Amino acid sequence: MSTDFILPDIGEGIVECEIVEWQVQEGDSVQEDQVVVEVMTDKAVVEIPAKFDGTVTKLYYAKGDIAKVGEPLFAIDAEGTDSAPAQAESKPTPVAPADSQPEEIQAAPAAAAGSANDFILPDIGEGIVECEIVEWRVSEGEQVEEDQVVVEVMTDKAVVEIPAKSDGVVSKLYYAKGDIAKVGAPLFALTGAADATTPAPESAPAPAAASATATPATAEPARAAGGQFEPPQPAADGKVLASPAVRRRAREAGIDLTAVQGSGKKGRILKEDLSAAKASSATTNAAAAPAATSAPAATPATGGKRTEPMRGVRAAMARQMADSVRTIPHFTYAEEFDLTELRALHAKLKAQYAEQGVRLTLMPFFIKAMSLALSEFPIMNAQLNDEATEITYFDDHNIGMAVATKVGLMVPNIKAVQQKSLLEVAEEVNRLTAAAREGKVAQADMKGGTITISNIGVVGGTVTTPIINKPEAAIVALGKVQTLPRFAADGSVVGRDIMTASWSGDHRIIDGATIANFNKRWQQFLEDPMQMLTVMR
Repeated sequence: MSTDFILPDIGEGIVECEIVEWQVQEGDSVQEDQVVVEVMTDKAVVEIPAKFDGTVTKLYYAKGDIAKVGEPLFAIDAEGTDSAPAQAESKPTPVAPADSQPEEIQAAPAAAAGSANDFILPDIGEGIVECEIVEWRVSEGEQVEEDQVVVEVMTDKAVVEIPAKSDGVVSKLYYAKGDIAKVGAPLFALTGAADATTPAPESAPAPAAASATATPATAEPARAAGGQFEPPQPAADGKVLASPAVRRRAREAGIDLTAVQGSGKKGRILKEDLSAAKASSATTNAAAAPAATSAPAATPATGGKRTEPMRGVRAAMARQMADSVRTIPHFTYAEEFDLTELRALHAKLKAQYAEQGVRLTLMPFFIKAMSLALSEFPIMNAQLNDEATEITYFDDHNIGMAVATKVGLMVPNIKAVQQKSLLEVAEEVNRLTAAAREGKVAQADMKGGTITISNIGVVGGTVTTPIINKPEAAIVALGKVQTLPRFAADGSVVGRDIMTASWSGDHRIIDGATIANFNKRWQQFLEDPMQMLTVMR
């Protein structure tokens, strides 16, 4: 029987794509991962491969047609035998594309009639082929409503909430918390509300067997007798607020998060709360021990170690940084900035706009001043291709901010800074920083950066050698601002607010003089804010 390949929601607001070229014809045999068709979105040309071996029985579109998200693109006979033409002629009823939601993965329709109620983890692009189950928000047998969050998963980009696409009852969770789910495999099964009381038919496929190969061995502790997953236990109030890193620490330490009092915002559990809970548990256990016990005190274990896999954002960062250092010849340039005048201006504006509910930090000034300097030095906003044969210059200044989060380093970027006011930049800084700290940055905010600012000063340090965020050509790290003694024009010693900016540049297209002159212009805007105001559009 033929199986339809459903064009998944790939985010970015994309709801359709154009058929550029079919690489196969109806009746051709294909192998797993063989490219079947090239499609073009408004972002790029994408190759779509076959998910398994088989025979192509139907191409639903011709070259040049527009294919819709949620509709069948082509059909493959998974058993490799030709299907009757009459079976392929009937095109399934299209499913209306879901609205684009930047922080949620949209549901892809089921790939086969036998798993009509399964939520299939869709291909969300970016080379992502798997994700980790962070937290189930529901249990098997629980009633859910359309758009209710069912599960949180972590890719190598961010933590994403996956909602139910219709009302119904959760009949099966195919993975346990901490498992790795594969793109194209069922994530959970949903039974229609009207069928909730109807016994499952005898011929229903056995989900345990279907997921046995996709479920890693680490899921074994989460299985009950009979090989089935135990339903996740919800928190007492229905929800526990904690980051993936905190949840992992809790699992390793055997701490029940539902019994931990969170000290973070809205009751969020922090690493410190786990330490306090562990100490409290140890004190309670010690108090409960018999007072007459004369056993010698246990000697602390030494030489221990633990190994954990690199996953999610941290794994992506590791690959990105290694590739950047391996392929880009870095060179470093550092200079001191006197921010005394800027900080005085910032203090006045900060108080003024705080009354209007706008949080104004120094970062918007750095970003806007950099954009003004980029207009005079376009090479700093350019990128070199991997073969070092072409330089691409970008009109838009998409300036990224490196944000250290609990799930790893993220670099969201503010688009078209050259067209934004200082307050508009400030609003974007606040929005992206909040999203990054939650690990829920939209894919669109992570893509398309042209230059990056890293602020190490918030945690300390003055000078560093930052790694370029490939394929960008430069990155700057801001050190902490210190009040240091400096000589005034009359020879007296005065206190000035000093910060060191440390640059790394791609030496294939940027030389020392260029980065020094660019930095000097950026420095002028920041040390004398009036200069920035005179050229700001």
